[in-house]
Amino acid sequence: MNQTASAATPLYIHSCGFHSALGLEHNDIHARLAQGHSPDMQICNDMLNDGTATVIGKVTADLPALPAALKAFDTYNNRLAQSALAQIAPSVAHAITQYGSDRIAVVVGSSTSGIADGETALKAQANDGEFPSEFHYHQQELGNLSEFIADFFQIQGPTYTVSTACSSSGRVFLSAQRLLQSGLADAVIVGGADSLCKLTLNGFHGLEALSSELCNPFSANRKGINIGEAAAFMLLSQDKPSMVDEGSDTNPDTSSDKNTNIKMPAIALLGAGDSSDAHHISAPHPEGNGAEEAMQKALTNAQLTPSDIGYINAHGTATPLNDEMEAKAIHRVFGELVPVSSTKPFTGHTLGAASAVEAAICWHVLRYNLAIPQQINDGERADSLAPIQLAEQHIALNNKAILSNSFAFGGNNISLIFGYVYD
Repeated sequence: MNQTASAATPLYIHSCGFHSALGLEHNDIHARLAQGHSPDMQICNDMLNDGTATVIGKVTADLPALPAALKAFDTYNNRLAQSALAQIAPSVAHAITQYGSDRIAVVVGSSTSGIADGETALKAQANDGEFPSEFHYHQQELGNLSEFIADFFQIQGPTYTVSTACSSSGRVFLSAQRLLQSGLADAVIVGGADSLCKLTLNGFHGLEALSSELCNPFSANRKGINIGEAAAFMLLSQDKPSMVDEGSDTNPDTSSDKNTNIKMPAIALLGAGDSSDAHHISAPHPEGNGAEEAMQKALTNAQLTPSDIGYINAHGTATPLNDEMEAKAIHRVFGELVPVSSTKPFTGHTLGAASAVEAAICWHVLRYNLAIPQQINDGERADSLAPIQLAEQHIALNNKAILSNSFAFGGNNISLIFGYVYD
């Protein structure tokens, strides 16, 4: 069932944790966005079964060990998730004190879960005749991520994982809207985590969708996607953050936020829209009908007009079909007036985590007053694209809202709008 387009109450973002090929430290994330280059987008020669090279978005910072009590959850994907969850831990602790642990929900997205560990375990079983003692199938079940997060924070509210391919961690924001508006929870941890594994890389390679070079969104020479890994999480509630929340960054960027106690507008999810056009199992609708519907519904949900949007973070996978249809849909709704870019050349396409990753980038732009991420490509714009305005370097946001798109297999489309809420 499609999300209704009625007006939404803003869902305030109390904190955001983020770890991807853009980096973990805020200084690194901001510098790489400004420079237009992420060195952790790497050529990989050992993931595809036929030995073909491809580019991946690889997390390179050390990942923390899980607490001993959570040994049963010890997968690479959960360690990656924990590296981002640590950044929102102070806000979650504050919410537990304020609301109680049973009033906080966990709704997150994933498409790989612990499959990489399953691949390693299967190889060991083939070589040794048995699976490693520390491996259990439960570690690669999709629900494992949300259960791990609930146990990590010791919270007892509604807990589940959404898996709708590349829109997974966008749909969690819709679920959070419903949980909070219905009174089933007072705060919700949303986000997603997906890690690199051979299953997905070879699957997309079989679809002839991978690029052997850095992805090239909206270029005439675009050849396909780069797969990445990442984790991104936020804590949402209908209550405006206190100064404790606003000043509790565990990873401040001292160059752009020298005093984290400065009072600034709260940042919120202003609206969300979805659609399910079911045009094809893997190809999007060529006219972008479902994408247009999701964007229009997000605007209605946020009670905004196209002129209120200052930047669009496009799904922008750099595949011929996606970029073509998304440009058409954006142009029908916004014309040529709103800067657009895909940030996948910085992170890779992080699949089930993609929506949360790009939401986190939007949060960083708003929280630290960053320039709009420029469109990274070879400069050879495709003539067949609708004439949208691709973002150039060092464009300011001008305090308007940001719309972020994620489109998945089966026509499962999500558009999210983030922005400031002033007193």
